[in-house]
Amino acid sequence: MCGVIRDARVISGELYMLEIFKTEDDKTLKTLNLNDAKSGSWFNMIDPSFEEIQKVSLVLDLDESFLKNSLDMDERSRIEYEDGNLLVITNVPFMDEEGNFDTLPLGIIYTPESIITVSSMENKIIGSFSQETSMYFDTRNKTNFMLNILFRAAKFYLRYLNIINKHSERIEDSLKKTTNNKALFQLMEVQKSLVYFTTALKDNQIVLQKLLRLANSTSVQGALKFSEDDIDLLEDVIIENKQAVEMVEMHRTILESMMDGFASIINNNVNVIMKFLAAITIILSIPTMIGTFWGMNVPAPFRETPFGFLIIIILSILAAAGAAIYFNKKGMF
Repeated sequence: MCGVIRDARVISGELYMLEIFKTEDDKTLKTLNLNDAKSGSWFNMIDPSFEEIQKVSLVLDLDESFLKNSLDMDERSRIEYEDGNLLVITNVPFMDEEGNFDTLPLGIIYTPESIITVSSMENKIIGSFSQETSMYFDTRNKTNFMLNILFRAAKFYLRYLNIINKHSERIEDSLKKTTNNKALFQLMEVQKSLVYFTTALKDNQIVLQKLLRLANSTSVQGALKFSEDDIDLLEDVIIENKQAVEMVEMHRTILESMMDGFASIINNNVNVIMKFLAAITIILSIPTMIGTFWGMNVPAPFRETPFGFLIIIILSILAAAGAAIYFNKKGMF
C-alpha cells in the first residue's frame, strides 16, 4: 500500500487540499507531487486556494475558469467542451453535521492527459474513491473513472433518500403524539431537502443525456475515447439517476400529503383540548355560582338549618356531576 501524501492545510477552520493519485499496475494508488504528475493522474481538489488553481492550470494547460466554476455553491449542472477538455458539473448530495441534506456542485474535468475533480468541500462521493477501494477503479481509464464518479453520485442520492424516508417515518410517529409545531418544522426541513434533490437530479439528468449524445458524436469520439462499455455504463448512470428522480417525486408527494394531513390533525387536537377545557370550566363554575348565591346577604333556603352548608355542598357536587355526565354524552371528554 502506497503512502498518501496530501498538500492539505487548515486556515480559519476550513480545509484546503490538493491530492494527486495514479493507479499502478497492481491496482494501488500512488501519490504524486504536482511536478511529477503523469498521464493518467487524478487531481482531487477540495476548496483549492488561488495558488493551487494557478499551478494546476499551468501544469495541465487548462483554463482557470474550468477549475473555478465548480466552487460556486449555486452553480447548476452543465457541460462545457473546449479544445479537447471536457468539464462536467454535477450536483451531488451531502449531509451536514445536523443531519440536514443539501446538494453540492462537483466538477469533473476530463483532459487528454488527466482527470480532475473539484469541489468546495469534502463529500462522500469522492471520499469513496480511496486506497481501500482502488481495485474497483482505474485513474488511467479516465472515461470509465469519470462515469464511475457519476454512477456513485446517483447511488448516494438513492441511499440518502432511504435515510430521509426513515427520518420522515420517525417524525410521523412523533406527530401522532404531539400538538406542537416542532415536528412540522422538521418535516419542512425534509421537504426543503427533497426540493434541492429534485432540482439537482433533473439538472443532472439533462447533463447525462448531453454526455450520452457527446459520447455518440463522431466529432469528439476520438478525443473522449468512449468505448462501448463506457456507453453502457453511462446508460446505467442515466437509469439510476432517473430512478432517483422518480423516488424523490414520490417522497415529495407523500410528504406534502402528510404535512397537510397532520396539520389538520393538530388543529383537530387543539379543538378537542379547547372543548375539554371549556367543559371543565363550565363544570367548575357551577359550584362557584351556587356558592355565590348562598353567600349573599339575603334570605336563602337552608340558611337557618344546621346542615345547610353540607346540603349546599352536596347540591353543588350533584349539579357538577350532572353537567359532567351531560358533557360526556355529548363527546366533550
